[in-house]
Amino acid sequence: MQRIEKTFAGRRLILETGRLAKQAAGSCLITFGDTMVLAAVTVSDTKSTLPFFPLTVEYREKTYAAGKIPGGFIKREGRPSDGEILSCRIIDRSIRPLFPEGFANEVQVFCYVISADQENDADVLALVATSFALNQSRTPFAAPIAGVRVGRVQGNWILNPTFQQLEYSDIDLVVAGSKDSIVMVEGGAVEVSEEDVVEALTVAQGGIRELIDHQEELLALAGRTEKLAWAPAAATDGLADKVKAAAEARILEALNQKEKHTRIQTVAVVKQEVANQLLADLPDNVKEIHSILGDLEYTALRSQVLSTKKRVDGRATNEVRPISIDSGILPRSHGSALFTRGQTQALVSATLGTANDVQRLDSIDSAAETTKSFMLHYNFPPFSTGEVRPVRGTSRREIGHGNLAERALQAVLPDFADFPYTLRIVSEILESNGSSSMATVCGGSLAMMDAGIPIRGAVAGVAMGLIKEGKKYAILTDILGTEDHLGDMDFKVAGTAAGITSIQMDIKIQGLDLQIMKEALAQAKEGRLHILGEMNKALSTHREDLSPFAPRIVTLQINPEKIGDLIGPKGKTIRGIQDETGAEITVDDTGLVTIAAVGGEPMQRARAMVQAITAEPEIGATYEGTVKTTTAFGAFVEIMPGTEGLVHISELKHGRTERTEDVVNKGDRVTVKLLDRDERGRLRLSMKALTPRPEGMPEEEPRPPRAEGDRPAREDGERPRRSGGGGRGRR
Repeated sequence: MQRIEKTFAGRRLILETGRLAKQAAGSCLITFGDTMVLAAVTVSDTKSTLPFFPLTVEYREKTYAAGKIPGGFIKREGRPSDGEILSCRIIDRSIRPLFPEGFANEVQVFCYVISADQENDADVLALVATSFALNQSRTPFAAPIAGVRVGRVQGNWILNPTFQQLEYSDIDLVVAGSKDSIVMVEGGAVEVSEEDVVEALTVAQGGIRELIDHQEELLALAGRTEKLAWAPAAATDGLADKVKAAAEARILEALNQKEKHTRIQTVAVVKQEVANQLLADLPDNVKEIHSILGDLEYTALRSQVLSTKKRVDGRATNEVRPISIDSGILPRSHGSALFTRGQTQALVSATLGTANDVQRLDSIDSAAETTKSFMLHYNFPPFSTGEVRPVRGTSRREIGHGNLAERALQAVLPDFADFPYTLRIVSEILESNGSSSMATVCGGSLAMMDAGIPIRGAVAGVAMGLIKEGKKYAILTDILGTEDHLGDMDFKVAGTAAGITSIQMDIKIQGLDLQIMKEALAQAKEGRLHILGEMNKALSTHREDLSPFAPRIVTLQINPEKIGDLIGPKGKTIRGIQDETGAEITVDDTGLVTIAAVGGEPMQRARAMVQAITAEPEIGATYEGTVKTTTAFGAFVEIMPGTEGLVHISELKHGRTERTEDVVNKGDRVTVKLLDRDERGRLRLSMKALTPRPEGMPEEEPRPPRAEGDRPAREDGERPRRSGGGGRGRR
């Protein structure tokens, strides 16, 4: 076993190998604080026949890591959660471009979170452990990389901030890279500037270099396994020249079609015709000919952009496709928008729910169950690209794109205390030709404004591309699907006019320097502001009123001691109010009552009923109540459910009253005023205080209190006693 212990970001960092998962091709156990992640890598000896590099990454959080047992009926970990999938995507997107072109042996990466201290996030630790395991293994991985999370609290940059620090951070950025370049960026922010993002990337690079140094130190101790012998497919002499002569000019012409499917079909026809022509003489070179044709398409598009600055659909490098917007197109949805940019179209709806609609999350990163009151779900059906393919549940891509858009919009939501709704945004991608996730951001912003949600500002997003050959490069705004497929970068930036709220970058080359990223961010800002201008023409601010089909929510603060009265035995009271009014009522431990109802009348009825049960009597206030008991010294009146006060016989009416029953009887409805509350909480009520004194009636002298209270004595001077004598009395 080899092990090194260092200090990173002010906490203990341990890297070790050779103790766990020793039959894997490479493995690493990383410990940061008390969070531990095990990464294990395996590689197949044989080359795959798949048309893509078969890399599989699995990231799993074990509930025992936090001393928990999984919830539900099946007490074991099941399918990965959204959080696990997002962490898995961070690792996959960071390492995939660093395998050599043409390597096709199957590689599997497994990352297990086996201890969670509920302070340090395991995702960036898993990336570091994966890098070490890959470099130790037989896989021909380029070089060590590392990942860090960057936060900023009160202007101070923090590497790998704790969960508690992130709650106060205005930026949350995960950055992966090598010693001199960046390979992946993912994160969100609260309207920060492009300069702030560049500064965060600079801070991240310092931490990345430090972590790579630690990996190299352990690799020197442990040694590296001999790399797998492999070689790219050998090229047939002269075949590339023959294919190029027959197809290059035709493919370039076919690529320059503005419409997506026309372009795809024309290129496919050219490829097939050229292949058929050459296969007549070279029948054994089917795969190689098609591979060369694909390379010609790749180089044709890139060469044209770099030499002419014109793209295949005729746009300039910084030009955004035409935009059209329709809002409020779904009559029963609380808010909706149809956002179309070129041949990318998103139908987005917004739904307002109550506190009962929050998503409950059981995570190893917190001691208690957490809830989520804002959700964005992104759906990418096969018809959006004109394809036929099976639908097998929500894909990892859909979860990743949805999370990116959710981050972008979350930054502008009103505070829950001011707008206590659970919000769900659903984006249905109806057409896709580049950057449907950014169309989701734009459509989601418009749908929320159409729903009357008071967001702090409109949010737009744009996807940037890159074509780089040597020192020549071109940055592309609002990329097409073809440019994404044949280009070197997919860099998505979303935000408001004030700043960036979400960012994601994937590349297909070894890495990017900060200068190119600065230029891409500046060009992305121009594109974002242009799109925001188009959105502003359609809907400049949120609607003044919510949809008539959306629930109305009010909150009341009650005395926590009254919670039991509101809920009632086994929930009977609160259920009765809900059944009678149709409103939905929730109450938390602090006494905050939330009432939700569609329509004003059910809301007001429910509110009045809750107030009647939980209100505190106020001295000087007037109440209508029911006489519950009459006695010789007055009447007890219930002014609120379970709350009674005494109307003394002298307070029933002006003038002398001989018998209480001369004025009121049991069951009468009377109006009373609360005069006072004594030190024991007993209420003193009055009826005569609400009626004018008859003319000519003299002022009454206040009745002096009896020495032993106001109960009348019997004629023999003795106080009345309970039946049965003495103590308890009979029932």
